[in-house]
This record gives sequence, C-alpha cells and structure tokens, in this order.
Amino acid sequence: MHASDARSEIALEVDGERRSLTVDHRTTLLDALRENLGVTSPKKGCDHGQCGSCTVLLDGRRVTTCLSFAVANDGARIITAAGLARDGLHPVQQAFLDQDGFQCGYCTPGQVCSAVGMLEEVATGQPSHVTTDLESDPALTDDEIRERMSGNLCRCAAYPNILAAIRQAAS
Repeated sequence: MHASDARSEIALEVDGERRSLTVDHRTTLLDALRENLGVTSPKKGCDHGQCGSCTVLLDGRRVTTCLSFAVANDGARIITAAGLARDGLHPVQQAFLDQDGFQCGYCTPGQVCSAVGMLEEVATGQPSHVTTDLESDPALTDDEIRERMSGNLCRCAAYPNILAAIRQAAS
C-alpha cells in the first residue's frame, strides 16, 4: 500500500444526522461533504480558504471546509446553512431574505454560517482585530461586522445588504 492509498472510515454528524463514510486521507472536508455525502449547501469557490463559500459551523465554530481534511474531523458535529433551517428559517437566514442580503446566492450559505458563528463570537465576548475596548464585550459596529465577515467574499457585491442583514439578526 502506498501512502497515497491510505483511507479511513470516519463518522460525522451533519445537520443532525450521523453519517459514516470512507475517505482518502487527502480528501478535504468540503469534498467529503459534497462528493461523498451529497451535502451541497457548502460551495466550492476558491478551494484555498480565501472566499468563505465553503464555511460551515464545525462543533459550533465557523470553519472553511476546503482547508480541513475530513479525517481530522472524525466525530465532528457539522451544521450547514441547510441545517440551520431544519425547524424553519434561522433568524440570520430570515434577515438575509428581509434585507436582500444576496444576489446570485452562491456565497450565501457560507455568508449565513459565518454570520451565525460571528454573532456567537460577539455574544461570548471574543474580540476582533478592530475591537477598540478589550475590557468589555465588543460593540457590534459596522466596522466590527465588516472585520469579522472579511473572510467571506461576494462577487455580486451585496455587502451593504449583508451588513444590514447581520445588523437585523443581531437586534
């Protein structure tokens, strides 16, 4: 057996459903989700961690799945944008609809997952690079939102509406 032939069986909980699969050790989490499990909510954009289209919530934290190997996440709990809507639209999803926070929609699942994760970071007091007062919880200013969402690109430039959607969801 060559090192390039190494495969492992892993288990993931995806959107509340336990799934098992066998993957090559070089398979990214994104490819395992899309190609092995048929979970198409995370999108393949740049495949280099630059665009955020593949963002999901992994054990409660936002992660770009194109930069993570599937085998490194054995046993993980993954929530995609589709999984956020299991019992009706998540408040962030509703805000994206209300504020027209999308155009072509390709980046939207990653934007939504990133916004949900980002709002949780703010709620738990995690500062960003633009947080000015490190002694208290970060204020959710427009600059704070922009900084925290900077890893998610939108080719259609729906940024003002995405910002408005996140402001709505945060209130």
